[in-house]
Amino acid sequence: MPIVLPGWRSGTVALKEGLYKCVYTVGGAVGRSVLYVHGGQMLGGNSAFAHFGTYIIREGEIIVEIETRRHNEDPNYPAMLGRDVGLINVKGKFIDGRYCFEGTTPQIPGAVFRSQMWAIDSEAAHAPGAVGEGGIANGLFSIHIRTLDGIDGGLTGVMLLHDGRILGGDAFFYYVGTYTSANGRWKGEMLNQEHTPSKGEIPVFGGYEVGIGFSGTCDDHEAELQATAFTGKRSLRLAAALQLIRKA
Repeated sequence: MPIVLPGWRSGTVALKEGLYKCVYTVGGAVGRSVLYVHGGQMLGGNSAFAHFGTYIIREGEIIVEIETRRHNEDPNYPAMLGRDVGLINVKGKFIDGRYCFEGTTPQIPGAVFRSQMWAIDSEAAHAPGAVGEGGIANGLFSIHIRTLDGIDGGLTGVMLLHDGRILGGDAFFYYVGTYTSANGRWKGEMLNQEHTPSKGEIPVFGGYEVGIGFSGTCDDHEAELQATAFTGKRSLRLAAALQLIRKA
């Protein structure tokens, strides 16, 4: 039987637990996302697609199966695999500071799918908040953030909420933070940072490390929040809607 190996040590093939940025190519197309790796599971995504899958270690290789599923109907984000639901099967190893994978997808027969992952956050980086009865569910959510007060801007991505910790992001940014939640309410704070330069494409947030404090309402399947974000020397009011994609 294959064995899942938690953590990572130099000289081993084990997959380190934490948050990663990912770059992948297939059929001439290039995509990016974030992916959280933990206990044999992978959860993440980007502005339009959620990713969830599993990994095992077998005969010196990391074997991964990922499902990708659209969470944002915006036609400006085409499906890289040509369909809104797809499967990816890859194998890989840790090489020169990153994890490198290669494999196939049944959506594009004969094409080679390649991906690379770099760690951007460690498992123990943030102390979690407290979650009580009636608190927000653990799981992978889509998040749609919009700026208020007549300022044109916003972000769409995925956010993993688990026992008071926030991890998530999209093709350019990643989020880390903490929250508390009970009785249909939640509040917290997070830091939005670039993992890939974005200033030319997302001018409101690009080039900044953005601190965000928020509060809002929640239930088992969705949530909303109001927030204040600090970008450089200015502050922005934000609103966001979250929709549960998959419980964790």
